[in-house]
Amino acid sequence: MPRTRALSNHARSVLAALLDAGAGWSHGYELCRLAGVKSGTLYPLLIRLEAQGHLEAEWQQPTEGGRPPRHAYRLTPSGVQLARDNPPERKVAARSGLREATT
Repeated sequence: MPRTRALSNHARSVLAALLDAGAGWSHGYELCRLAGVKSGTLYPLLIRLEAQGHLEAEWQQPTEGGRPPRHAYRLTPSGVQLARDNPPERKVAARSGLREATT
């Protein structure tokens, strides 16, 4: 029987930030700022969510010269459902300006 774990508040906040972005792509720096998590927490979480099929990711070329490509993320349909089923806690949502629940 597969083991299921409850999502952390960080995961819930990142999912809420991605849900707020809709079908648009989000970058790591933006997600760190919106979800209130540090990059050392964010990137392992994004890798795990992508491996589970809840996120899709792509490298985007810079629009300005001299800048490196950026990795961008957005929710898949299963990620949208996961985000809706696991909204961030009220105090976390209030602190970061995210919606608590999307129904």
